[in-house]
Amino acid sequence: MITIIDYGMGNLGSVRNALLKLGYDPEISSNPGKVLRASRVILPGVGAFKDAMANLARKGLDDAVKEVVAREVPLLGICLGMQLFCEASEENGLHRGLSLVPGRVTRFNLPGGYKVPHMGWNQVEPVAGSRLFAGIASNSHFYFVHSYHVNLEEPKWVGAHCHYGYYFVCAVEHRNLFATQFHPEKSGEVGLRLLSNFARL
Repeated sequence: MITIIDYGMGNLGSVRNALLKLGYDPEISSNPGKVLRASRVILPGVGAFKDAMANLARKGLDDAVKEVVAREVPLLGICLGMQLFCEASEENGLHRGLSLVPGRVTRFNLPGGYKVPHMGWNQVEPVAGSRLFAGIASNSHFYFVHSYHVNLEEPKWVGAHCHYGYYFVCAVEHRNLFATQFHPEKSGEVGLRLLSNFARL
């Protein structure tokens, strides 16, 4: 069973509909027990980092997500979900994250001509041998909406890069933990392929 975590901040319906198109029947749940019984887990998210962490903690989902990683169950974070995996975020002050990924979330500091948020379609360059991007051509376009991005301390965690004013990490891939800054559920056929790759891990 694929479980999409509901903590009150995410495009749950869009993620579920994308998986339904692929032939899966995912559940949406805020129950930590159900999350821990899943064979695949997705943490989506839209909104503010601080509020998201508070919601996860209030529902006991922060510990459940950490346990999912410890059990080596495949876990996918999407957009804010990717940022929550990090040690901290500088969004509206400094706030502690789930500390699953060695890195910090910072706001774009872009040269002239680039707008924040970074919104729309952009090319993504996966690292060689990526399982999440298997069968997806380098420089395929995915859909982004974000003002903050992840700075990783360990290159081995990088799954893909994107260029918007400068190169930034737009995907994480390490052991059973995966994440994308872009929205695969809104990225057409390549997004569906990525979700299919995750579901078949």
